[in-house]
Amino acid sequence: MAFEKRRELLFVYSVKDANPNGDPLNNNAPRKDEETGQILVSDVRIKRTVRDQWIREGKDVFVDGEAQTLKERVDALKKKHKVSSAADALKKCIDARLFGATCAIKKEEDSSEEKSSKGKGKSSKESFSWCGPLQFKWARSLHKVREQFVQGTAAFASKEEREQRSFRNEYIVPFCMLACYGIANQHASTRTEATDDDLDDLFKTVWNGTANLISRSKIGHVPLLLLEITYRKDFDGCIGALDERIHLTDTNGNPFDEDAQYALRSATTVQLDITALIQALEMKKDEIERLRLVYDQRLVIKGKEELARTLGGKISEEAR
Repeated sequence: MAFEKRRELLFVYSVKDANPNGDPLNNNAPRKDEETGQILVSDVRIKRTVRDQWIREGKDVFVDGEAQTLKERVDALKKKHKVSSAADALKKCIDARLFGATCAIKKEEDSSEEKSSKGKGKSSKESFSWCGPLQFKWARSLHKVREQFVQGTAAFASKEEREQRSFRNEYIVPFCMLACYGIANQHASTRTEATDDDLDDLFKTVWNGTANLISRSKIGHVPLLLLEITYRKDFDGCIGALDERIHLTDTNGNPFDEDAQYALRSATTVQLDITALIQALEMKKDEIERLRLVYDQRLVIKGKEELARTLGGKISEEAR
């Protein structure tokens, strides 16, 4: 059964000596807002992190990263799940149910006998577009960051006659803390048939998928905080942009100046202030059914005790 209650998500994570999200049109340098100095991570990158974890767990996903055409992927899903339509095949995939999908493929052409009986030989199409009920904003760092260009020696020479190995170039960020906002729209779930179980799966997969980014360019990702608000049935509102209601200070509660922001190298030297978020939760507390909070035990969170007082028995929390 499609989920019926709106949810909002806030995810905070850190990246150290790695590339959070390279821009292929800028030599794979980290995406960045040049005006604010904030590192950016696209919603597509975040969804890829989640999808990769689902693949590790053996779940069916529509966008599996393999080199294949849309028709080949849909046909493989039809065969696996013994269904005849593309829509039924995609509904077997958790990423299509949550993130949506677009499909436009030609069906098999009619045989000559069928063509003559129908009087026309035109092929039909399976075409639809689903707006995903779960949408993420682009993540932004909570402080200014300077990316670094580094070079190293490649494993092999670039040409046979060369006696020296060639060089490799890459970009990293020495450290950044990023915040990402997501929202689950119950109205769109009726089309894709996304369920509460799907959303619960996503909640744990956002954390686990980030922890499992174990590749040369991505190792150094650490999940720090994951907060989920579930509203009562029939509530259509939201707080919105939860990522803009938190900020970093030093461990004494003082704001960082520009130089101090660039110098940050560890989440243990900061305090995550959520007091503005708590004020927003206070205004919506009668509409909130529950709030789940998971956080790294090393992270200092200003306002965590006030959060518990504000929502009382509606909140569950877990330190990891």
